[in-house]
Amino acid sequence: MKVSILTVVFNGVQTIRQCIDSVKDQDYPLIEYIVIDGNSKDGTQAVVQSYGDQVTRFISEPDAGIYDAMNKGIQLATGDIIGILNADDFYASRTVISEMVAAISAGDFQGCYGDLEYVDSVDETVVKRKWISGDYQKGAFLNGWMPPHPTFFVKKEVYEHFGKFRLDLGSAADYELMLRFIHKEGIKVAYLPKVLVKMRIGGVSNSTLRNRIAANRNDLKAWKTNNLTPRFYTLWLKPLRKIVQFI
Repeated sequence: MKVSILTVVFNGVQTIRQCIDSVKDQDYPLIEYIVIDGNSKDGTQAVVQSYGDQVTRFISEPDAGIYDAMNKGIQLATGDIIGILNADDFYASRTVISEMVAAISAGDFQGCYGDLEYVDSVDETVVKRKWISGDYQKGAFLNGWMPPHPTFFVKKEVYEHFGKFRLDLGSAADYELMLRFIHKEGIKVAYLPKVLVKMRIGGVSNSTLRNRIAANRNDLKAWKTNNLTPRFYTLWLKPLRKIVQFI
């Protein structure tokens, strides 16, 4: 199966090289790599262009934010499976894509996810948090569960059938997409019990109480836009489940 990897970047000159290297060093042979840049002014474009045809397609133009850029990439992708790796992130090993494809191919799966490590923004060898996803159980979203989006791979046909990212949900857009695909539409997902992606620490949605409250409102909107009803504790369990990531 052909795999399309999308990287969205804006002024990411400090980290984009490591991100690209982690894709080009994968041992899986059928990778289409698409980089969508939001018209960066810090040298990001020159770094991406220095890779030549190792980046299959590169677009640099203004966009309406990260999820608009992701939607552009999904539209351009020609692979059977699509994965999204942000410019601050990188794959944990050379075998991530080959293991993911093997997991999806092993059963009637439409998607795959794994575990994620949050690493120091300066020294990526320092692990700050570890997100152990665990096997998906039907109804798990009601208990605040979700997989880490950077580890989430899904067949292109799923986007074609069930849509792309909504642009009106702020940082909850990835949560809404996985809620829609897995919980509402019931796509079958495989779990790879290993760290697939390393992410530099510094998420916006949890940086302050005000941001967490805003994120909580968008999480609720994610349920309502899908005509779904969370339990009274669902949206508070979601951030509380992150506490164990520090242990």
